[in-house]
Amino acid sequence: MRLPLPQFDRGDRHPNHFAEVIETSTCEFLAQCLEPEDLTFPPMPPFGSWVYSVDEESGNQIYAVVHYATTMPVDSVHRPVALGLSLQELREEQPQIFAMLKTEFRAVIVGFETTSKSQGFGNRVYQYLPPRPPQIHQPVYRCEPEAIVKFTEEFDFLRTLLCVNSAPVESLTAAAIREVYQLRKADRQWLIKAGRTLSVLLKDDYDRLRFILSQIHP
Repeated sequence: MRLPLPQFDRGDRHPNHFAEVIETSTCEFLAQCLEPEDLTFPPMPPFGSWVYSVDEESGNQIYAVVHYATTMPVDSVHRPVALGLSLQELREEQPQIFAMLKTEFRAVIVGFETTSKSQGFGNRVYQYLPPRPPQIHQPVYRCEPEAIVKFTEEFDFLRTLLCVNSAPVESLTAAAIREVYQLRKADRQWLIKAGRTLSVLLKDDYDRLRFILSQIHP
């Protein structure tokens, strides 16, 4: 049986709240997906998808792109073994399996949005590192399409993605662009601007540029 997790009040949880920060740093954070209520594995966020968390001290909404995800045992003792069963058979015969695994992901911080209205300004978006990353145990949310569209009016986030050390950055950049392009309802002018920005950033590395562009399908 799945063990209850009293630390999460499912009744009050925002529908886009699906993970929690368990490790944080200036440039990225590690989050663990929350366990679903039924006997299924926690949903793994897609590679290149957009998420956000919050710096509680400043109220900044911090945007990040998922660049690594994994499902692993909760501890190093009980390792999974191949059982040859379907998911439905696992639910019926080995339901404890679902409580023995966890899904984690890393997301690179690409910018933030302020919530301060001082000096007559409302929310403002910045495509550089925030003063502080989200704190440990802060919730992580899936980004709403409108928020991603607003954030990607500028293209400085592409430089950040191209500098990630622990990911296949060409594939990551292409995946992030593909998602934004779909959310923008195939806005070809935006895609052309993104391609031009990449051509400037990679003007001395045509092979990398060509590889990224080959993974973007208008």
